[in-house]
Amino acid sequence: MNKDFKHIPKDQRKKILLICDDIRVHSGVATIAKEIVVHTSHHFNWVQIGGSINHPEKGKRLDLSKSTDDLTGNNDSSVILYPTDGYGDSQILRQLIKLEKPDALFLITDPRYFTHIFNMEQEIRRKIPITYLNIWDDYPAPMYNRPYYEACDLLMGISKQTVNINKLVLKGHEKNKLFKYIPHGKDTTQFYPIDDNDIDLINFRKTLFKDKDPKYVLYFNSRNIRRKQIPDAMMAFRAFLDTLSEEEAKDCYMVLKVEKVTNAGTDLPKVKEYLFDEKYFKNIIFIDAKLSEQQLNWLYNIADTHILLSSNEGWGLANTESMLAGTPIIANVTGGMQDQMRFLDENGKWFTPSADVPSNHRGTYKEHGEWAFPVYPTSRSIQGSPPTPYIYDDRCQWEDAFERIKECYKLGRKELKRRGLKGREWALSDEAGFTSKHQAQRVIGALDELFDTWKPREKYEVINVNEYKGKFLNHKIIY
Repeated sequence: MNKDFKHIPKDQRKKILLICDDIRVHSGVATIAKEIVVHTSHHFNWVQIGGSINHPEKGKRLDLSKSTDDLTGNNDSSVILYPTDGYGDSQILRQLIKLEKPDALFLITDPRYFTHIFNMEQEIRRKIPITYLNIWDDYPAPMYNRPYYEACDLLMGISKQTVNINKLVLKGHEKNKLFKYIPHGKDTTQFYPIDDNDIDLINFRKTLFKDKDPKYVLYFNSRNIRRKQIPDAMMAFRAFLDTLSEEEAKDCYMVLKVEKVTNAGTDLPKVKEYLFDEKYFKNIIFIDAKLSEQQLNWLYNIADTHILLSSNEGWGLANTESMLAGTPIIANVTGGMQDQMRFLDENGKWFTPSADVPSNHRGTYKEHGEWAFPVYPTSRSIQGSPPTPYIYDDRCQWEDAFERIKECYKLGRKELKRRGLKGREWALSDEAGFTSKHQAQRVIGALDELFDTWKPREKYEVINVNEYKGKFLNHKIIY
């Protein structure tokens, strides 16, 4: 048995205080956090300040140990939840540190949600370390985050790009910092290939397509927000249909598991009305109902290809789910999605961003996993807001996505399935490790190394006042 998965008695475990979205809610952050808590519950005891907007259970103390045992097969998990509005405040944090006596803080999401914590940094780090899992960053390197990163002892990144960004921001300030790569993992019992002759899959497929037998299915599964470029994916699909005969086109479908209308996104039914005339109207199928994990897995298995054209993406969880189900991916070459495509560098090694080559968005390296069909961005603009002053928006063209869809269609279902299973094989490997088990192993390894090496923060810090050059520090915009 791997040492990381050896059971440690409850009274001998380190206790981790997790602060992020309530692990019971359906958000990307909560999903990551839940996977980590559940799959490391044999090694750590967990306490969570579980955040939500206007939390209905605020002020309660909930014991999730039994439900965690039911999921894991353990018999002595310790998972305690303190629901709160937002992510709590300094008073709540002080009380819980005193009451629960954790061995470390574990933060997930944008660091600016935790300003009350970082304002207590000197107080906290004299007793316990602060760890941070960075799940979403893009270039230019966000130097405005340096004070937050400096306040952390362990910085984990969900993608190779994010790890590189952590290092670029802290260049010259890395003393006593640990940097670790923790890609998002999913439970392999939830997403996996299903035999085409499975009766439940057949019946689900018949219901979805009204007893018709599609020859090609393009699938999209994500949120309806503007950076996902959903209308561009739909336009690419329409252009693809126009290359086919009427008889061929009627057997090709695009299925979108998405909320059809949102304030942060697009009115997708209106987009459908604009792009698809009566001849093609039935080729677009929206699913906005809540589905079980089994039904979601059926959708990935029904699909011939999954598409995600996000203009920036911390990871791209749907791609991981698709790969585990054995389905190829069409994806924009940005953020964490580069990891899933497995670009190879000049030495034939899995590409790792650096200060010299921080991204492969321009196609510095062309060779990639055969399960991936990359779409390279053609437009890069700087977006921003008061909390995020600058961040790149890597937009790809629908015309390039159209070419990838056409390529997938020509390969045929049998070849696509072969390539998809190659993607699954790699995702399951120790090199990639896009599974819950691998994610847990990496978190355990990172935290154990931290506990072995961490030294409490000095009570006082000597500052060279001559280094001060003004209220705002100038910095080079990297990349």
